Amino acid sequence: METALFSLSSLFAGSDGNSTDEEIIDAPQNFVERRHQFPGMELLIREFDFHELNANLLWPGTFAFAEWLVEHRSWLEGRRILELGSGTGALAIFLQKSFKFDITTSDYDDADIEENIAHNCQANGISPALPHIRHTWGDAFPIPGPHWDLIIASDILLYVKQYPNLIKTLSFLLRAYTPKVSQADSRDFEQQDLSTLPQPAFLMSWRRRIGKEDESLFFDGCEKAGLKVNHLGSRVYCIKPKETGDE
Repeated sequence: METALFSLSSLFAGSDGNSTDEEIIDAPQNFVERRHQFPGMELLIREFDFHELNANLLWPGTFAFAEWLVEHRSWLEGRRILELGSGTGALAIFLQKSFKFDITTSDYDDADIEENIAHNCQANGISPALPHIRHTWGDAFPIPGPHWDLIIASDILLYVKQYPNLIKTLSFLLRAYTPKVSQADSRDFEQQDLSTLPQPAFLMSWRRRIGKEDESLFFDGCEKAGLKVNHLGSRVYCIKPKETGDE
């Protein structure tokens, strides 16, 4: 796997490769470029060497979830997809390049993350870059009537203290869902497989190992917030708003 390490400070360096006093930035951000194998393609992904918000690299769950989504492609047909915790944007880029899905990336309200996702889109032939939402879990969502009927994420349960904020964001996105209506949307709706995957729904893959108690904190928190959790197998979970009669 080829890698290349570089710094944002190099973008501001003089012709001799050295930065002048005026060109030095306070905290140069280092990156590593890696080639990653996804089902049927290779992606060149620039990753943060370090990022304080842990959006710096691809986790194992991303690749496992990509394979699962390929196997269940029909469930995603015609959906408007929002990815939470996009990090480098690799999964969204893969899905758009493979299937031309309507997908929006999202992560912390952080300019570096947004810029890096845009860079990775361009590096992998997606121009303009995928739409991106800067949103910190638990804060007011920047779009009052979210129109995504499928939310996806992989390996986002690392920080237990963030569970209440994540659940708050999920609850809003699932309950405030407002479908867009147009002739094209009607055709998309006809393609959707609602027999297995409800509308709206949250699909989450979790491969990183955490304690059962921590795992239960998230799923129990979802249930208390009026969300129903179903394990679909292969550590993929579907979460949706509870309906009358749901236990």
